[in-house]
Amino acid sequence: MNMISQIKEIKKKISSQILFDENLSKYSWFNLGGPAKVVMKPKNLNELSIFLKNISHDHKIKVLGVGSNTLIRDGGFNGVIIKLGKSFSHISLFDENTIIAGASALDKSVSNYALENSLSGFEFLSCIPGTIGGGIRMNSGCYEDDISKILVSVQVMDLEGKMKVIYAKDIKFSYRNCDLSSDLIFISATLKGKRGSSKDIQHKINSLVEKKKKDQPSKIKTCGSTFKNPEGNKAWKLIKDSGCSEMAVGDASISKKHCNFFINNGNAKSSDLEELISQVKKKVLEKTGVNLELEIQIIGEK
Repeated sequence: MNMISQIKEIKKKISSQILFDENLSKYSWFNLGGPAKVVMKPKNLNELSIFLKNISHDHKIKVLGVGSNTLIRDGGFNGVIIKLGKSFSHISLFDENTIIAGASALDKSVSNYALENSLSGFEFLSCIPGTIGGGIRMNSGCYEDDISKILVSVQVMDLEGKMKVIYAKDIKFSYRNCDLSSDLIFISATLKGKRGSSKDIQHKINSLVEKKKKDQPSKIKTCGSTFKNPEGNKAWKLIKDSGCSEMAVGDASISKKHCNFFINNGNAKSSDLEELISQVKKKVLEKTGVNLELEIQIIGEK
């Protein structure tokens, strides 16, 4: 049985939304990307489990958050995109220092919730344009903080539809990365902060947000930092010093405000962005000897 036939059979057992040949451009901040064979939006945990238990594991499965760091290729995704929605975006207090947040909860929403409950340590999340699940996957951070510093545990579902808890002490985190299997679907996270003054927390959030506004472009079609900062260096500086800041391919270009931000000016293709990334990477290596690593992820077929 092929994938579509198999999923149509599964669809009879659950009420979750399942879409076929769904255009993915609206799921990425670049507003780019071809169609996915299947987009599955689970109604709840049980229906996600039923779906995974009944689908063949030969098919590619990818969880997509808000698409704030994902370039989806023009050929789309030849598999299943799982898009966690509202029922996975809950935020609540576990105890006075600890928050439980669903994987699709926005980082900014968690930061605001922590502020409302006088919890410090979450302020940096106000500057991260993603979800908690994506934040754990890539150890999101900024301004000397990252999610590994506040994570207690992550609740995951494997591709067999079974749940388990993984504690932060058992996860190897590194700069913009963690060693958790890509086959695990993050469901929720337990995050710990410290009691603090709401006034001080608000002041820190305000100063971080202002710094971000000053340093980074906003209200444009971009997915944030394109390359990771190499140890002891800044990706934007290497790009600038290598003479790449004016480079463009098609309607894809580099931000004048921050040259580690690549932009879809409105009519770019994913292939334009990918070619621009490739050219910049090559030129920086030639000029500086530094091999830049991607911070964004590129998925799908060319």
